[in-house]
Amino acid sequence: MLARPFRLTRGTDYRSVVRRGVRCGGVRVVTSMLTTGEAREPRFGFIISKQVGNAVIRNTVRRRLKAVCAAVIADVPEGTDVVIRALPASASATFADLDADVTRCIARLSRGRVTA
Repeated sequence: MLARPFRLTRGTDYRSVVRRGVRCGGVRVVTSMLTTGEAREPRFGFIISKQVGNAVIRNTVRRRLKAVCAAVIADVPEGTDVVIRALPASASATFADLDADVTRCIARLSRGRVTA
């Protein structure tokens, strides 16, 4: 589970990451990353729309994505904000599928970071 210091909570933070960050897309998720240069822990945010499914499915996808992000916190540079948008295909994806997609995107985006 992601503790509060590791979560994005304000809408303005979500917007800046999605608009100004670099993006990596897949079949199940789209990952946006923006390095702010601040000396703080990386933060994660999740966007799961109603297109993914009903509330039970959306919450299951959100919990799986949080678990994946908690496992890859060490791979994300300090001061980085990450927003993961779940696509409808994530509803039928296994934990391993989501893990593979998020891990691949975070590794790829960490190599070519964009600073705010």
